[in-house]
Amino acid sequence: MSGRGFVVAVLGAESTGKTTLCGELGALLSAEGRDAVVVGEYLREFCDRHARTPRRDEQAAIAAEQTRRIDAAAVQHAIVIADTTALMIAVYSDQVFGDRSLYASAEHAQRRCDASLLTALDLPWLADGLQRDGPHVREPVDAKVRAALARSGVAYSVIGGVGAMRLAAARAAVERTLAQKPVSDPAERWHWVCERCGEADCERHLLPPV
Repeated sequence: MSGRGFVVAVLGAESTGKTTLCGELGALLSAEGRDAVVVGEYLREFCDRHARTPRRDEQAAIAAEQTRRIDAAAVQHAIVIADTTALMIAVYSDQVFGDRSLYASAEHAQRRCDASLLTALDLPWLADGLQRDGPHVREPVDAKVRAALARSGVAYSVIGGVGAMRLAAARAAVERTLAQKPVSDPAERWHWVCERCGEADCERHLLPPV
């Protein structure tokens, strides 16, 4: 293929079903005969390899590697489903270390994604080894992600529901964006934030029927 593939970024606080959703969405698109690939979360790989969470000084390299893998996949495939982007590393660096230095590069990388999906906080929190800080961090992390997206002028769809409903919402958001005429200037992209942004049902009603 020539050019850059269509990149779908899946963002969200911990234990909101990002990895499961990415796998299901990638499998669904592939089953339809589309050239789709999932780029996994490099942070998870790092934690598994080192048996610990990263230090503050390691965050930037992790964010850069996530972006590098997404870019590499976008050269080879028509559709890339990214299980988080550098933006999530920047958010957690802010949340855990009070370090906001990674936002500029992460927001730049996020603007290069074609669709941004934010997983809602409507799933129960589940422990997952080193990558789980606890249910109390989900709301502040969610707020930071929304703020970063707004600051970047990046449009996003909030994906809620359970099981098939969540997958259908994600697919609808992707199909809607694929059908839109590309906009060269990210600042011109439509951006919407619900006045009741903590309520997934409020946002989900904007998704078209599937």
